[in-house]
Amino acid sequence: MPESGQKTTREHITGTPVAVPAARRASLLVTLVLGGLTALPPLSMDMYLPALPEVTRSLAAPAATVQLTLTACLAGMALGQLVVGPMSDKWGRRRPLLAGMVVYVLATAVCAFVSGAELLIAFRLLQGLAGAAGIVIARAVVRDLYDGVEMARFFSTLMLISGVAPVIAPLIGGQILRVTDWRGVFHVLAVIGVLLTVVVWRFLHETLPPERRQEGGVGQALRTMRGLLADRVFTGYMLAGGLAFAALFAYISASPFVVQEIYGASPQTFSLLFGLNSIGLVAVGQINGKLLVGRVSLDKALGFGLSVILLAATALLLMTSGVFGDVGLVPVAAGLFVLMSAMGLAMPNTNAQALMRTPHAAGSASALLGTSSFLIGAIASPLVGIAGERTAVPMAVVQLACAAASLTCFLLLCRPWRPTP
Repeated sequence: MPESGQKTTREHITGTPVAVPAARRASLLVTLVLGGLTALPPLSMDMYLPALPEVTRSLAAPAATVQLTLTACLAGMALGQLVVGPMSDKWGRRRPLLAGMVVYVLATAVCAFVSGAELLIAFRLLQGLAGAAGIVIARAVVRDLYDGVEMARFFSTLMLISGVAPVIAPLIGGQILRVTDWRGVFHVLAVIGVLLTVVVWRFLHETLPPERRQEGGVGQALRTMRGLLADRVFTGYMLAGGLAFAALFAYISASPFVVQEIYGASPQTFSLLFGLNSIGLVAVGQINGKLLVGRVSLDKALGFGLSVILLAATALLLMTSGVFGDVGLVPVAAGLFVLMSAMGLAMPNTNAQALMRTPHAAGSASALLGTSSFLIGAIASPLVGIAGERTAVPMAVVQLACAAASLTCFLLLCRPWRPTP
C-alpha cells in the first residue's frame, strides 16, 4: 500500500482499475461533524435507557413490549446501513445523509408525542433506519478523504469523539428526567438532530465526485455487495471486526447484572467502572492512532489487539467459573477493563483495513461493516443471560467464543503474513 498522500490505482474485485485520490486533510469542524454523526446512534439508544420504567408506566404497556423499542431502534440501525450505503455510492454522500437526518429529526419528534407503545416501536424503527445514515456515510467520507495509515489515524480520532457518547448518554438522560418526563429525552434528541443537520448542510461538502459514483439501481447495489463479500480479505476483516464488536456487546448487555447483582456493587460503582472501561477503549484508540500507526503495520496492531481480547476473555472465564475460587469484583473488573481497552486496537484497524480495499464502493463496504457488527452483536447479546441470574459464566463464554472466532477469521481469511493481493 502506498503512503497516504500519493495517488494510487488498484484493481478492485471486478478487475476494473480504480483511481484513489490523494488524501485530503479534514478540518477540525468536519472531524467534529463526523464524530457527531457516529455518536448520534449510541446517544439515541443510551439516553433513553433511564426512562424505560417511566415509559412502561406512562404508556401502560408491559416491560417486554417497551423493550421492543430498543430492539426496533437497533434493528433499524443495522438494516438502514444496507440501504443508505449503496445510495451514497450512487448519489454522493451529502444527499442521502441530509435526507436521513431530516427523517431522523421527524421520527424523533413524533416519538415524543406518541400515545401508545406500538406507535413508539414503529417510529423508533424509523429513527434507527434514518440514523443509520450518519454511521455509514461518516465511514464512507473518511474513505473518500484518506488512504493507508492516515485513514487508521482518523478512525482512532473519531473513536475519541464517538466513544464518549455511550458514557455520557445515560447521564444526560438521567438529568433530563430530573426536569421533565421521558418525552423530553426525544425533544433533546430532536434538537441535537436539527443542529447536526444544519452543520452538515453548511460545512460538510461532497466528498465523492460524480466520476467515481456507481451506476445502476438495486440490482447493481446487490452485485456490488456480493462482489465485496467474495473478496476473501475484505470478508475476513469484516467478520473479525463484527465478532470483536459482539464481545463488546456481550459486555454491555451483561455488565450491569454481573457487576451489581452477582458481585454486589452499587449503581454508582457500576457507573464508575463502565466509565473507566470506556476511557480505556478511547485511550488505547488514541495510542493506536498517535503512536502505533505509521510505526507498526495495521495488521500487527490488529493481531495484537485481538490476541489481548482473547487472553482477557479466557481469564474472565477462568475467574467466573471458579477455577481460582471466589475472586471478587476487582479481578473481574480488571479483566473487563483489559478486554474493553484492547477494542481500541481492533475496531479502528479492522475498519481501515477493510475500507482500504474498497475505494470503488466505500458506501456499500461501510454498510456491510456496520450491519454485520450490529447483527452479530444482536445475536450474541441475549446469550449472556442464558444460564439465569446467578452466574457470569455465559458472558465470559460468549466473549471467549467471539474473540476466538474473530482471531481465527483474521488469520485464516486475511492471512496477514502474506502480501495483500
